[in-house]
Amino acid sequence: MKINLLSDTITKPSKEMRKAMSNALVGDDVFGEDPTVNTLQEKLSKMFRKEAGLFCPSGTMTNQIAIKVHTNPLDEIICDKSSHVYQYETAGYAFNSGVGVNLLEGEYGKITPDLISKAIKKVHDWLPLSKLVVLENSTNKGGGNYYTFEEMQAISRLCKEKDLKLHLDGARLFNVLVETKDSTESIGDLFDSISICLSKGLGAPIGSVLLGENAFITEARRFRKVMGGGMRQSGIIAAAGIFALDHNIERLKTDNDNATEIGKLLTSLPYVSSVNPVKTNIVIFTLKDETAVSFVDRLAKENIVASPFGEYMVRFVTHMEFTESQKALLFEKLKQM
Repeated sequence: MKINLLSDTITKPSKEMRKAMSNALVGDDVFGEDPTVNTLQEKLSKMFRKEAGLFCPSGTMTNQIAIKVHTNPLDEIICDKSSHVYQYETAGYAFNSGVGVNLLEGEYGKITPDLISKAIKKVHDWLPLSKLVVLENSTNKGGGNYYTFEEMQAISRLCKEKDLKLHLDGARLFNVLVETKDSTESIGDLFDSISICLSKGLGAPIGSVLLGENAFITEARRFRKVMGGGMRQSGIIAAAGIFALDHNIERLKTDNDNATEIGKLLTSLPYVSSVNPVKTNIVIFTLKDETAVSFVDRLAKENIVASPFGEYMVRFVTHMEFTESQKALLFEKLKQM
């Protein structure tokens, strides 16, 4: 039995999701004529109380488009040093938008109004202009940590006071919302733009949706095109996103609970020195003596797939294909390592 905890992106569409995809009505989305894409965009826009949405191939594209629309060359974005837009998007902020990045030392991927306020640069000829704050919720390298509504609200208030735009990288936002029970509408009110990923815990094979006001999305469509993201009969994959939103949100609580159980076990094992607080479906733990690469190699020999996340840190990510029998076997194997 293979246990794949590499990421929640490894899941495959269910039979029911594939049926929805095969039955999807399609058109040419570059001309705005794909009815299923339009339905997906409208569905998420309504959920988050935004005027419009834009379906894109990936969360990296939606994040990069947001940065491009919100900024001009020689501006800068403010984010945590572990954030996805900095760590895993190939310095796209520089390549696509010609902006700098002001990295903050948050806690488990979270930054605060005080840190942001101190990072805002004064206007001088020799400094970039601080224009955009990017939050990630949940935090990937932060081990699935998340912002509370009150924390996001305080940051949103500061950004409005300081005339900064605020973007949410909501790659795993629904993993957060099944814990906090915050409404999607209230979250949407806090941000100028939001990226929602459909291909992680929600289980769709591809796609993210960028949300914002009409003028923002109109400009975003132009940049999606120039980045090569204009798609034609993309309702086939948009249908998977609609199915995921209709059927796979509430079950994310199971993924979070499984991660919590794994975290509790790891804290009891003699070869683990620490475990990051487990808040959602990501478990990051630090080994005492063995390197992460060596440990992951040994896991692979037991048919367990995981990711090295630092010299001594390892990441597990739970998802819908992680079963109870797999969990029992994982616990058995971890105790024997």
